[in-house]
Order: sequence, then C-alpha cells, then structure tokens
Amino acid sequence: MSEFDHRERIEDLFLTRKQLLSRMGNGFAGMSLASLLTAEAHADTAKAASGDRNLNPLSVKAPPLPAKAKRVIFFFFNGGISHVDSWDPKPNLTKYHGQPLPYTNLPTERKTGTCFRSPFTFKKRGQSGVEVSDLFENISKHIDDIAVIRSMHAEVPNHEPSLLLMNCGDGRLVRPAFGSWTTYGLGSENQNLPGFIAMCPGGYPIQDTQNWQSAFLPGVYQGTYIDPRHTDIQKLVENVKNNYQGLDEQREQIDILQKLNRQHLEAHQKDAQLEARIQSYELAYRMQMEATDAFDVDKEPEHIRNMYGKGVYARQCIIARRLLERGVRFIQLYHGAGQPWDNHDDIEVNHRRLADECDQAISAFMTDLKQRGLFHDTLIIGSGEFGRTPTVELPTPGANAGKTNGRDHNHHGFTTWIAGGGVKGGQAYGTTDDFGFRAEQNPVPVHDLHATLLQILGFDHTKLTYRYAGRDFRLTDVYGKVVKELLA
Repeated sequence: MSEFDHRERIEDLFLTRKQLLSRMGNGFAGMSLASLLTAEAHADTAKAASGDRNLNPLSVKAPPLPAKAKRVIFFFFNGGISHVDSWDPKPNLTKYHGQPLPYTNLPTERKTGTCFRSPFTFKKRGQSGVEVSDLFENISKHIDDIAVIRSMHAEVPNHEPSLLLMNCGDGRLVRPAFGSWTTYGLGSENQNLPGFIAMCPGGYPIQDTQNWQSAFLPGVYQGTYIDPRHTDIQKLVENVKNNYQGLDEQREQIDILQKLNRQHLEAHQKDAQLEARIQSYELAYRMQMEATDAFDVDKEPEHIRNMYGKGVYARQCIIARRLLERGVRFIQLYHGAGQPWDNHDDIEVNHRRLADECDQAISAFMTDLKQRGLFHDTLIIGSGEFGRTPTVELPTPGANAGKTNGRDHNHHGFTTWIAGGGVKGGQAYGTTDDFGFRAEQNPVPVHDLHATLLQILGFDHTKLTYRYAGRDFRLTDVYGKVVKELLA
C-alpha cells in the first residue's frame, strides 16, 4: 500500500460534523438537519446531479393554477424613492408647507420637521387619469397598463431589513429571494442562461448578494449577478469564455470532472453545496454558446438603441429585454450600487437626475415588449424598499450635509407599481393619509404583494413551499393574502 492510499483510507475514517449528523439522522428523527438532507427535499436537483443532463432542475415546469404571466422584470429603485414626489400626489404638502403636521408625527429614523412640498408637478395621465409627477413623464405614457399601489407599508425604516423583506419576504432571517422561488416553481425556458439574473451597475446594493440568495433552496436557484457597466462580454460575465480550449475539449473535461463530483456527492449524502457546484459547471459550459450573443446590445438596430436612450441604465434595460425574449425567467434591475435614491438632502436635484437616467429606458422597455408581443405575459414591477417622509429631514451630522431640503426614510407608507400580464392597469389602489405618511385605505403589506404576484404567475402562495428544518417554508411565511382588485 502506498503512502497516498494509506493516508486516503485514514482520512475516510474521519467524518465532518455534517456527515456525522447526517448518518445519525435515522436515530434522531426530529433533528432538523436530517430533514434538510432528506432525498425528498433535494429530489429534482439530486436527479440532475446524478448524471442525466436532461433532468435539469431548471427545466420548465407548469404552474398549478392558470398563469397570466410567465416571466418577471423587477425595476428596483434602490435606496427608497419618494412616493410623494413621484406616484402619490399630496396637495396638502403645498398647503401646509413649512408648517407642522396637523397630527402627531409618526416615528422616523431621524428627526424631521415641518411639511415639505414636492418640487415636482403632478398631473392626470392617460384615459384613466391616474396622477403621476413629471419625474416619470415617459413611464406615465403607459399608465393605463399600470396599477399604482399607493398603500404599501414595510416593517422598519432601515435599508437592510427592508430590502430583504421586499426581495426575500423576511427582513431578518436568511430566506430565498422572490426570483429563487419563481425559478424553483417554474424553471427557466433557456437552459443555456441563468434562470434568475440580478443586474446592478457598479457593485452591489445594500445587503449585497443576500438580495438574490437561494438560501435553503438548492443553489441552482441562486440569482446570477451581472455588472452592466461593462461592455466587454468577458468583464460583463466573468470567465464566460475559455480562451484555451474548444467546446468539445471542454465537454470531455467537464464530463470527467462531473463524474468525480457525482461520486463525491453520493458519499456525502446529497450535499446541497455539491449539487449546486455540479449544476454551476454545466451552466457555465452552456453559457458560452449563448451569453455572448444575449448580452451584445450592439446587435440591436440603431432605432431601438435610440429609443432606450444612452447610459448604463438604458443598456441594462436592452440587455434585460434580450434575456427575457431568450427565456430567462426572472430579472431584477437595480438602479446603481449602494442606495442612490436615498436622498436625505437636495431631493429635487437628485431625484430629477436619477429619474432622467431611467425614465426613458423603462418606458422604452415597456414599448419594446408591446411591439414584440411579450407585454401581455410579462409581469413588471417597480418599487424601492420603502418611501420617504412628507416632512423635511432636519440637519443631522453625516446624513444630510446640514441641509433642510431632503426627506428621511418612511416605511409607514409608500408606492409600488405593477404592470403587464395579469395586472388590472389604469388604477391607483389604496391610499396614504392626506400627507402621505402612512398607509390608510386598503393597506398592502409586502407579504400581500408577494402573494398577489405569485397568483399572477400561477401559484397559490400557501402551497409553493419547500421543506427545510422540519417545516414547510414559503415566500410569504405565515402571512399574505391576494389583493384581487389588482388582478385583471
């Protein structure tokens, strides 16, 4: 026996903590880790990882209910766009400008002062007459297809938990993202591209990759991050191309590697991380054949590129449309890294600049979908993590440069808008109070929004579940009701 063989056999005598608990699972039926590692929980992914590439966990699945949309685009206004300056007109802010609110101020993260009128002009749009400010002159051209939910509310006035609540259904615990649940339930129509893509130019939003995490779902449902600042495909999608081997040579190499990985997988009780690794190798190989074409916006006609406009945001919207029409299931577009809409000061200047960066592009995206026959079965979402106060934020060290021309975070009431397949457009649903501080009529918590969106995609939100740690989890946790008035 060689020294290597002897060492290998000795190493086989030792178990990791995870392996030990897994092998003892039959003796501890109530142990949560045993539940995590059951073959049933990882059935689809385990089958795919076993060697048959036709059993891909991202293969298309039919939803259990009639679906009105089959793909999702989520425009995320990162940092908290001001609803009272965009989608929720409040004439009382002008009437009482510079005066205290006529009722007791709700708690805010920082100290705020008197009413602060909007520097933007609202007017009725389309045949429906829904009022939208001049920040979104272009998007509002589609207002008769848009449902404006003016009575959204979250749980706390902090970015981190509010982003996770909006994206993952829980602001504190590690939970799968909405996009992960969608690809888990529906798969993807293109096996050569990721089913769930998150684009954020210049880096990550607050909470980084947790916003598109798969958490306890198999790793194949994790969102894939793309930085659309880059125009070079090899920077846009890192390592997308092998400069030293052709596809046939790579296929032979991957088959050998996957065989070893599958043997390792069988010895480690269907470990979720190993399953995800195997699927990632397969996807990385397949992406070489399609990603270069999908991300190349220069292949678009000049009139289409001109319709979207210039800049990074316009480019990522074109990329998103090219990905959706190629079968990618869920795409989330962030407006810049960090929290660019977090305007504690100079809100007129900053909100105008940010809106100018995205208004034309989002409107063009919707027009493009209509022209290509994709609008009627695409679910479109526009939202931030919360809104902003109707009162002016008072000077705070390090927060607003000592200025009194911005707004603080406001989770008590804000606006989300939805459009496309399954959405009853041309309406403003729910209201905030007369000053826009708190959701008042028909309040919509985030769990109700998620329940409604899943209904549009063909799911009863109480039944799209995944068994983990001894219980069935879902995007809406133990909450949520469908807002039927939003459904077409």
